[in-house]
Amino acid sequence: MPGSDLRFELVTGPTCGNPASMTFHALTTRILIGLILGLVLGALSPHLQPGLAAQLVSTCEALGGIWLDALRMTIIPLVFSLLVVGVAQAAGTLKGGGLPGRTLLVFAVMLLVSTTIAAIATPALLDLWPAPLAAAEALRASAVGLGSQVPASPPMMEMLKSFIPANPVKAAAEGAMASIVFFGLVFGLAATRLETGRREVLFSLFDAVQATMMVIVDWVLKIAPLGVFLLAFVVGARTGFGAVGILGQYVIIVSIMCLLAGVLGLVMAVFGGRIPGGKLLTALIPVEAMAISTQSSLASLPVMLEATERLGISQSVRGLVLPMAVALFRITSPAGNLAVAIYVAHIYGVHLGPAQLAVGVVVACIVSLAAVGVASSITFFATMVPICGAMGVPMELLPLLLAVETLPDFSRTIGNVTGDVGITAWAARWGKGQARG
Repeated sequence: MPGSDLRFELVTGPTCGNPASMTFHALTTRILIGLILGLVLGALSPHLQPGLAAQLVSTCEALGGIWLDALRMTIIPLVFSLLVVGVAQAAGTLKGGGLPGRTLLVFAVMLLVSTTIAAIATPALLDLWPAPLAAAEALRASAVGLGSQVPASPPMMEMLKSFIPANPVKAAAEGAMASIVFFGLVFGLAATRLETGRREVLFSLFDAVQATMMVIVDWVLKIAPLGVFLLAFVVGARTGFGAVGILGQYVIIVSIMCLLAGVLGLVMAVFGGRIPGGKLLTALIPVEAMAISTQSSLASLPVMLEATERLGISQSVRGLVLPMAVALFRITSPAGNLAVAIYVAHIYGVHLGPAQLAVGVVVACIVSLAAVGVASSITFFATMVPICGAMGVPMELLPLLLAVETLPDFSRTIGNVTGDVGITAWAARWGKGQARG
């Protein structure tokens, strides 16, 4: 049944050394190459005959928009089905009680803490180091589909009201992501109260829906290098090489937020697990090396098991908590994703007040827990669209940011494995304690 077994699929699934993972890394490389070629050729296009250059930009803009729409069409059914299945996973874990239930609750709390830190630190960093004004204006002017004005931030009461959809079908048609997220949670919780036969059928249905959407997205992403090239060509033609500086700043800021989230893992281990700092850092060296070389928490799991054994954590604890952490506890995911949304808002000049940031924190955490089992190639869109939609942040730049996502992904993986080890050390003090070897 999806509600009880799905949470451990990642642990027994393919590792980074398998063909599927290698294919993904090859895809990210091709996407990055498409971005670079698009920016360079677009920046050089003004040297062509004016009529030809304008025609090339117009054609690339139209074709890139078609590719982007093909990707967008999967987002709502994918996010909704992920939420329903994610609720089933969480409910199954909580019913088990004991260490698994307490671990899941701490997962949620630490995700909330790390995302709140990002909500405070990212705007503060952008105040100290704002994006170049001229380059930001050129970048947003070149974004595909920027026919409408930047949305204004709604009043707080209006935002709270928007969470409850009077008409869920209308909310889906309008892309009201906050309403869809809320309805998905309520629907999933209600489904857990059904009798066993109906519950299994319903969760199996939505598990199949999310798998089907992932297949469609995989088809669309097979031509992602071309789609990103087309979009980047338009950006390069309209911004020149100034876009390179902004993308570099974006990578640095998101990476910093992911590493800050990873620091919480060290705090959990040292203060919660009472692990000496020197011993912890020594045990983490091979873990971080594996994380950097593979960009995969799953591929780092065997090394994390060895590291926690050296830290004196019992087999009963590390054998349960680490697989759960790899599958569910991506501490950098909501923090990094919120930083992405805040950076995009900064580029568009969208002011995010406390209410918008609070909504972003909540939605980022919920989507992070719900996106269990999503292939790495589609996690970016499956998580970013609900966050941007709930905060009123334009989404036109997301395809370009996907192209450079492989760079901050190093920091995401480093932070995640650090958090996994930290939460395991902390959990060792709850029930069975620490073993002696």
